[in-house]
Amino acid sequence: MKIMDFLNKKAISVSIKATDKEGVIRELVDILARATDIKNEEELIKAILDREALGSTGIGQGVGIPHAKSQSVKELVAAFGLSRAGVDFDSLDGEPVYIFFLLIAPEESAGPHLKALARISRVLKDKYFMDLLKKAKGENEILHIIQEEDSKRY
Repeated sequence: MKIMDFLNKKAISVSIKATDKEGVIRELVDILARATDIKNEEELIKAILDREALGSTGIGQGVGIPHAKSQSVKELVAAFGLSRAGVDFDSLDGEPVYIFFLLIAPEESAGPHLKALARISRVLKDKYFMDLLKKAKGENEILHIIQEEDSKRY
């Protein structure tokens, strides 16, 4: 599975302004809702926050992958966000998070959701890839970096 199979090209921000976990989630959901036909943002935010209550999706090393299942989407979809300042996201390593992938899957979807989480986790272990994302100046550059990474692995 490629990241571009589920990342919405219009749901990318290199300037996340939120300074806390809920703020980042709200900002990413808003970006995703504007890029897609998602209507019920509050339901989506609640689902993600409920998932966060089970354990932080701040996986460490500057990465957060907030995710949930929702009736608001018909297929797996994702947004990308970059925080220049870093956000306290209750990460497993206690470090700030800079790179966010927000994933939303349909209620009945298990396989694609887990494959997407695994794919993102795997590529974000690559320090060079992470550094490229962190240094990106704009949304088009993020897209290019991710497309390049996808082409290497498949």
